Amino acid sequence: MDCSVTNVLPKPKTITVNGRVIPREAIAREVQNHPAEKPILAWQAAARALVVRELLLQESTRLDIQAEPLSDPEGRSETAEEAAMRVLIEREVVTPQPDEAACIRFYEQNRQRFRSGDLYEAAHILIAAPSADIAARASARTTADTILSAVRADPPLFAEFARSHSDCRTSAQEGGRLGQLTRGQTVAEFETALQRMRPGEFAVTETRYGFHVVRLDQHAPGQLLPFELARDRIADYLATSVQHRALAQYVSVLAGRAEIVGVTLAAAGSSLVQ
Repeated sequence: MDCSVTNVLPKPKTITVNGRVIPREAIAREVQNHPAEKPILAWQAAARALVVRELLLQESTRLDIQAEPLSDPEGRSETAEEAAMRVLIEREVVTPQPDEAACIRFYEQNRQRFRSGDLYEAAHILIAAPSADIAARASARTTADTILSAVRADPPLFAEFARSHSDCRTSAQEGGRLGQLTRGQTVAEFETALQRMRPGEFAVTETRYGFHVVRLDQHAPGQLLPFELARDRIADYLATSVQHRALAQYVSVLAGRAEIVGVTLAAAGSSLVQ
């Protein structure tokens, strides 16, 4: 029997917020909402989340907040506690809406986020060779260079060579055609080669799979989305970012006033420990 255990949860430790205990069973249920590489990290994240919840609940009680639970279109309703926390946050965490200048500034500083990807139409002939086999790689390079010279001299030969020599059996049956490609659809080495080529050009490029004789047929550069069409998305993003920071700061203030045992949250002046 293997007695080694890798998925060990923390030893039982009492966690309290101003003397109120966070039950271990509640933390165990909350763990499913905090996926992590290691069980202990998920456990710690779940414990912190429940401490934050308890801080908000205690503050809503202290302020005697009365709230009517809301329902969503699917008929699911808030609990009384959830409603109280929602109203507390709405009342106490006030954040300004981003103005036009802030949205424009974000747009100008992050133009790449609002560009559609370049579109390539290409074909290739793969001469496969294991990356660790130096002799095979050298032979593949020689074969690829020979094919490159041939198709440059007589471009219609490309499809014939693809069918007879390419180790990419899927594209070989299509004369080497890969169809339309966007960012991330091929390995990085191949994508870099396409970015350096002009339509109608042939080249040999090396990837982890071997050597490719590449033909670039078309290239459609990505288009920048106009600010007018991006404005609402930017405003929503900025508003959400500001609200998250403000909420973290508010929780830090509550944590600084509270007596918390068994878990550490950031005090006021810094963001909530994640």
